[in-house]
Amino acid sequence: MSEFTTVATVDDLSEGELMGVEVDGREIVLANRGGTVYALEDCCSHEEFPLSDGEITGDQLTCALHGARFDLETGEAKALPAVMPVDTFECRVEGDEIQVKVGD
Repeated sequence: MSEFTTVATVDDLSEGELMGVEVDGREIVLANRGGTVYALEDCCSHEEFPLSDGEITGDQLTCALHGARFDLETGEAKALPAVMPVDTFECRVEGDEIQVKVGD
């Protein structure tokens, strides 16, 4: 059974920022939108490129390589050239720690 893993602190991830982290061998991008932290797979489903190099656009994460966009909450592909979603992970803030759960 997977447990939450501390990957950063709230001071590490300002509003509107992205940060790449690794949890249990998985590359994950953290996104802070409006004080809510989301965790998605850090690899564009269109072409293997780190989403952590992209930017937050509204409620979506935009890939810097070709402009594909993904819903921050669901990982659903929202703009071509991506048609496949990216994985999302349960994320929480406990005190000043950002924690992610991979698996289960």
